[in-house]
Amino acid sequence: MSNHSEAPVAPVEAYEPPYYVAVFSTVRTPNQNDYSETNARMEDLVKDVPGFLGMDHAQTPGGLGITVSYFRDADALTEWRTNVEHRAAQERGRADWYQSYTLHVAKAERSHGFLRAEARQSPTAG
Repeated sequence: MSNHSEAPVAPVEAYEPPYYVAVFSTVRTPNQNDYSETNARMEDLVKDVPGFLGMDHAQTPGGLGITVSYFRDADALTEWRTNVEHRAAQERGRADWYQSYTLHVAKAERSHGFLRAEARQSPTAG
């Protein structure tokens, strides 16, 4: 959602299932007034939801954006979905920022990860 170029690039860790996954895929309009600020606020706000596990983002050169959010249980996902500020941002998105979007919600039943051995070592300052 926001540009975290200073942060290391890594996917959200694999969590012990079951948990919920919300996949939000978007194509944005040319009108992006206040999008970055609202997006940053939503990223901060969702972190306060008990049961929020993390978020992954990707953007294609062609303009398809994908945000995958992870929640421990359905109650956490419902709390986020019904948050007043989030609801207002959703309305603004439909009115101004999104040409189209899809939202898929699924219950994860299996999860695992991989990290190359040399990736575990801290890079040396140069």
